[in-house]
Amino acid sequence: MSSDKRILVVEDDPITSGAVKMVLEWEGYRVDCAVNGREALDHLRQSEEKPDLILLDMLMPVLDGQQFREEQKRDPVINSIPVVVVSAADTASSLDACGYIHKPFLPEELLETIRRQT
Repeated sequence: MSSDKRILVVEDDPITSGAVKMVLEWEGYRVDCAVNGREALDHLRQSEEKPDLILLDMLMPVLDGQQFREEQKRDPVINSIPVVVVSAADTASSLDACGYIHKPFLPEELLETIRRQT
């Protein structure tokens, strides 16, 4: 399967981030990764090609998922990029996200959620 869709994975755990990236690339998505919300915002603001979807962890150092989402909503260049929260925390409803995946999750659950959003 091939896709021209780009996904930004914002996740501080390298094992989770690596596994998600591998699954998505196997399915043909182009994947960028950031280890926290600050790095994700910098990437989004500097990148010519914006992602079609952001997979956002909630609990991260430097700038967490909630803080990232607040900053994203204030920035007209990136505020329309849909966000799927991927977290063990049940705080997604307050983030105005387009989807939510509870950790731990199966690869097929991740892919199905992404397919619905892209």
